[in-house]
Amino acid sequence: MKKIVGVLGVAFCLMLAGCASQKQDTIEKRNTDISKDLTYDHSMELEYAKMFAVDYYQNDYALVTIADDGKYLIVPEGESVPEDMDKDITVLQQPIQNIYLAASAAMDMFVATDALDAVRFSSLKADGWYIEEAKKAMEDGDIIYAGKYSAPDYEMILNENCGLAIENTMILHTPEVKEQMEKFNIPVLVDHSSYETNPLGRTEWVKLYGMLTGHEDQAEQAFDAEAKAFEQVSDQDATGKTVAFFYITTNGEANVRKSADYLPKMIELAGGSYIFDDLGNEEEATSTVSLQMEEFYAGAKDADYIIYNSTIEGELSSMQDLLAKSPLLEKFKAVKEGHVYCTTKNLYQSTMELGTITSDIRKMLTGDDADLTYLYKVE
Repeated sequence: MKKIVGVLGVAFCLMLAGCASQKQDTIEKRNTDISKDLTYDHSMELEYAKMFAVDYYQNDYALVTIADDGKYLIVPEGESVPEDMDKDITVLQQPIQNIYLAASAAMDMFVATDALDAVRFSSLKADGWYIEEAKKAMEDGDIIYAGKYSAPDYEMILNENCGLAIENTMILHTPEVKEQMEKFNIPVLVDHSSYETNPLGRTEWVKLYGMLTGHEDQAEQAFDAEAKAFEQVSDQDATGKTVAFFYITTNGEANVRKSADYLPKMIELAGGSYIFDDLGNEEEATSTVSLQMEEFYAGAKDADYIIYNSTIEGELSSMQDLLAKSPLLEKFKAVKEGHVYCTTKNLYQSTMELGTITSDIRKMLTGDDADLTYLYKVE
């Protein structure tokens, strides 16, 4: 079984690499000559992000390109839209206000850039937020619930002049929602930060949201602080320890991060090795893959450490909670040796804390787990 997993994993990883390469080609081969009225000046400097680009033009116009998904012309307040511009370019007129934020992972970036006042609608209710600033804004009525991403309240969004809907890639499974938004002249931008293979690439999306909301300086400062946090934790020796990161779904499968995902990269930066070094996905560029428990056992049973992802199915309160999910887990090396950890529920929303999360993984691997922020030991 393990050999089968490995062979399939190699094939899947090659397909994933091809998909990622195609998306990056969209960025690298983009055309900056979009109108005779716009003169290209320079591009945003990006160190790690590969899934978006920003090109600046004279008079403060900017073109945002999202990998394989769309182009957006940012038009400064008081300026006009070029008449000869391609119809496939979506216009975003500044100031961009009353944003409907369905990409919950982006909320931390709005908080970090002091741009929370640009968000008016949320796809989560107040009790669904673990970011205190977002939760308080909803309790105060500054941000209101406008329906989940797959069933938004179109009337509410329209009545309050939504300037932009920011969706995560789940919207690609319900394309009719995106189409309906656009029929109502509500521009839709799909956040592809989860497709970044480097954690700092995901964090670097803060520069995009800073640019959209006029908080570029704050975005640069927020990114630089996170980059320094990574430097501190990654400049250390490898531990030689392997790690499995997963959760058990309601139908009894193991949901596992792909090898090219940013979380395995964080494990590597922390000095560990992700137990699945060749696991990919056949076609879809999703960040996870589901395995039957027998298949998961074959690949992960010898992992030195287990990190259980609580962001979907909830936190573990004891080892019994873990073992109740599958009897096979009792046979895992990490379970036998007491090296089982669980994430806190706020891990996924804390996109501007990836350096701290990586530091937690490092502490786990070195036995210094008395003061963790986003992980805790399961006894």
